Amino acid sequence: MADGGVRATATAARETTAQTPRGQMQKRQAILDAALSVFVREGYGLASIDAIAAEAGVAKPTIYNHLGGKENLFRIVMIEAAEQSRTKILQALDAFPTDATDLPGQLAAIAHRVLECQAGERGWALQRLIYAEAPRFPDLCDTIRAGSTDHVTNALAARLAWLANAGHLEIADPVTAAQQFMALISGDLPALSALGTRPIADSELDRAVTTGVATFLRAFTPRADSAAHA
Repeated sequence: MADGGVRATATAARETTAQTPRGQMQKRQAILDAALSVFVREGYGLASIDAIAAEAGVAKPTIYNHLGGKENLFRIVMIEAAEQSRTKILQALDAFPTDATDLPGQLAAIAHRVLECQAGERGWALQRLIYAEAPRFPDLCDTIRAGSTDHVTNALAARLAWLANAGHLEIADPVTAAQQFMALISGDLPALSALGTRPIADSELDRAVTTGVATFLRAFTPRADSAAHA
């Protein structure tokens, strides 16, 4: 049997065993993982359904049947990957401090957890794809911002508002404060890492977090005169 026939038979066998609901979910996830890998490696323009099918170990028609053509597949991949990143960041925020026993240290620990989600290999890959394909998919950027970025911002804003209500911070607009916190802790990391294409030393990461948290607290720590009139 020719190599092509062997590969086709093997693919058919895998798909035959993937007809259960769990098998269908696993196959779908395999396609999405393969698609993300191919899109990151080749870019949207050069990526092909053939390459994605080969990497996922499925037949090409399977992708069309489950997820449609390349454009729809790209949209699904980006939205679901952003949602997964959002979930990880929200889990990191679960450790947000509810007191101020060591607010600089507590906020630095949160910042490190958030950056681990954002600045990992997958996180950087998503950012590069979003920026690279923004002219082609401007609406996709809006969808990701509304479904993921804004969700994280609002969750962080709620936690900062709690600290403000407890008198540990002085914040007039928690959403703006949350946006500023996220911007400050990332600092120059996107530029230093060239969006994740070169490594960042741990010392650079620590410096970004320490400087960002210190700047944030200088802006939002209650002033003595405010505390006196509270």
